[in-house]
Amino acid sequence: MLLDMALDISLEEFRRRWEAEIREVTERSEHGVSVKRRRSGEGSDNEDVCEERAWRRLPGSPQREVEEVDNGYLELAERLLEDKPKCTPRDVERPCCIPLTDKPISSFPARAAGNSLVDQLICDLNDINEIPFFDIQLPYEIALQIFQYLGMTELGRCAQVSKTWKFLAEDEVLWHRLCQKEGYTTDEEVSTCTAWKNTLRDKLTKESMLKTNWKNRIGAVSQLHYELGKVLCDVHSCDGVVLAGYTSGDVRLWDTRASCFAGSSLETTQNNPEIGHNPQVSFVRINRSLAVAVYNDGTVDVWSLHIGRKPIHHYQHNQKIQAVALCSDAATIATASGFQVKMECPDERGYWRSISHFQTQKLVNFLHLVHDYDRHPVAIAAAEEIVYLFKEGEPEKILHSTYDHPVTCLDVTLTQAAFGVRSFGWFSNHGNKIYVYNLQTSQCVTTLGNSTGEYTCMNLKDSPPHLLVTGNKDRRVRVYDMRCSKSLCSFYAHHLGVSAAYMDDWKVVSGGEEGLTCVWDQRMGTKLWEMHARHPVRYIWFNSQSLVTANIPDEKNPRGASIMDDDLTAHRRHRGTINVYEFSVDQRSVDSILPICRSSYSEVTGYNYNIGLAVPYDLV
Repeated sequence: MLLDMALDISLEEFRRRWEAEIREVTERSEHGVSVKRRRSGEGSDNEDVCEERAWRRLPGSPQREVEEVDNGYLELAERLLEDKPKCTPRDVERPCCIPLTDKPISSFPARAAGNSLVDQLICDLNDINEIPFFDIQLPYEIALQIFQYLGMTELGRCAQVSKTWKFLAEDEVLWHRLCQKEGYTTDEEVSTCTAWKNTLRDKLTKESMLKTNWKNRIGAVSQLHYELGKVLCDVHSCDGVVLAGYTSGDVRLWDTRASCFAGSSLETTQNNPEIGHNPQVSFVRINRSLAVAVYNDGTVDVWSLHIGRKPIHHYQHNQKIQAVALCSDAATIATASGFQVKMECPDERGYWRSISHFQTQKLVNFLHLVHDYDRHPVAIAAAEEIVYLFKEGEPEKILHSTYDHPVTCLDVTLTQAAFGVRSFGWFSNHGNKIYVYNLQTSQCVTTLGNSTGEYTCMNLKDSPPHLLVTGNKDRRVRVYDMRCSKSLCSFYAHHLGVSAAYMDDWKVVSGGEEGLTCVWDQRMGTKLWEMHARHPVRYIWFNSQSLVTANIPDEKNPRGASIMDDDLTAHRRHRGTINVYEFSVDQRSVDSILPICRSSYSEVTGYNYNIGLAVPYDLV
């Protein structure tokens, strides 16, 4: 309503000024005063021609004595001022004004009958309302709908066509949709961001910088230490928050997203001064809201990451726990002890309770927990050669079973389960394979590989769609495409076997039993760089900015680990390490090199692994 009132006021003001101008020109013509408009840089003949053409286009201009023919502009203007939009056929054929666009006058359509000259003039002067497309003009909204199907490169090319197309190609709606398509937009940024094109450009620049740092190993390297924990037992992380358990029974938490990695110890129910020694930690799991620790005596502690450092739930099994699983997006825990699988979950009021108990025929080796389409917890367990599917309120279901072909690794998503099966090679065509099952239909989708070595690790839930990365005892890391059941690439990585593997859309990170961490370029099939530690790599996690690796010793109680029996610490070579690589650090490659690898002016030789040169004076 306010916009319509403002337009009416501006239109009345335009008509009032136009009427005054026509009256002034008429009075001058009656007194014999001629008005001329000159352009700089033109001759007198051209000035007369331009004056003649401009005078003819001026509405309300007086009649010429000799050459001019009465064209009726004055009569037409008077009718417009009296709100009479009728015009003669000759007015329809002739354009009323020069459009301020990049197109020639002849290409514009004639003014339709029934429109006033003022409305046509305002429409022609407003370049935003109509966008020239070849030989036609489209409204701005329709042109915007056409441009929304273009990408960043096409919009940049269209912005070079004309000023009108540049204004359209830089519309915020188009670039906001591109930000959403690239995954750079959150609900919180919609109300604060005003320049989506600049936001997308900054995001892509940062992503390119991170990719370059990954390839050249440019960044900061840190180690998460806890000397009082003695030997490292298990590590797990979620979105940069690292959880670790030790043989001393301590559970440690670090947030690598902070500027300094200040760890905090979680209070456990095992810290009893009456007990001589606390049971060591067997497994740890963490998601966005919960942290879980399992001990050798069958005890389970649960912490909330939003409340405090004290456990919010505690329960115990009668026997040792072989496997534990924590749902990634819900507060549901599954533990396997003996021949029993137990699922714990809080109710609506926050009180924890056991929701299901399942029985297995053999001891469980691997256990994973997901949610189905009805948000009910579903547990997938592998017990020797049998793969079970446990669902609340339903009996146990056997997903896969082949006699004397045990399962060696397992990973699941919301819809699929993939596991490696070991074969003893009774027949030449029966090698070690990977089976992929659909959890909704309980049917085998595809079978991958036929390797001579058994599969030791795999990652399905964190891999790109339709891809699966695996590690094998034959020293190779393979990436499979489940749509064609073929191996896309194979890397000869670790001479003692692959113990951990993780991938994204362009790189693969693998860890071996010898303690070597390798980063591979999937498309090029080459090794980018590697790092070595003393113990086997048991855990790998990374995102676009950081990489977390854990070297966990196989021997939890090594001989001669401490100087004295009552010593609270262990020797450094027996503890295990947690390495954090931060690639988002914006610094020079020289600054990212370890101090021991830099050479100074006083030294004779020096080695810079980022440059690959051995020169006397790297730093002058």
